[in-house]
Amino acid sequence: MLYLLYALIAAIADIASGALALHPKFKRVSQRYAVALASGVVVSAAFLELLPASNVESNAIFVVLGFFTFYLIEKAIMLHACGEEECESHTLGWTSVVGMASDNLVDGIGIAIAYLTNPAFGLVITVAVVIHEIPQGMASTVLMQKAGYGIRKIFLVLTLAGALYPVGALLSTFIPPDLYVVIIAFVAGDFIYLGAGDLLGEAHRKFNYKVVLATLLGAAIFVAVEALI
Repeated sequence: MLYLLYALIAAIADIASGALALHPKFKRVSQRYAVALASGVVVSAAFLELLPASNVESNAIFVVLGFFTFYLIEKAIMLHACGEEECESHTLGWTSVVGMASDNLVDGIGIAIAYLTNPAFGLVITVAVVIHEIPQGMASTVLMQKAGYGIRKIFLVLTLAGALYPVGALLSTFIPPDLYVVIIAFVAGDFIYLGAGDLLGEAHRKFNYKVVLATLLGAAIFVAVEALI
């Protein structure tokens, strides 16, 4: 049940990063660097770990399905991370909260399936999920503040969303082992969209060489973690 601990760590990262955004000294520029770092990690995780483990020759359709599923969800009701202009204009309703939380559920399932496939694989994917939760938690709090949510309501939403990581991990116990590779392929598609389509694009709304370096640093960190585990 170590994968449940990993899911709890991801939940804590989500809640803690959201709480960090409540601090008076929190600056959006810090969020942008976090988004860039996360994009490098998530893209690297997709291409170096998830795709090779997905038997992509046979399961490419599930990679595509994962990509476009989260493309549609993100465009319809949720936002992983946002920059200055988008955070100013976006209105966060309960449908958006549900949308953001649905990603946590899938990540929780992904962490558990990766661990059940190979414990080292599970740990590497957990690291990627934890790092990409930092800008997501920050963005969630910023949007809730703009929507007029009080501190208690913000913490309630963050806690409920974070709880879906262990829920997803527990749900994975009902998934037959012969479907693990399909789930990994679907999560790979999710990571590709999240990293390249959402986070990377958001980080580069304005050119900033420090953001470029942060993106490359994220990729380098993942490669180093992968080599050590």
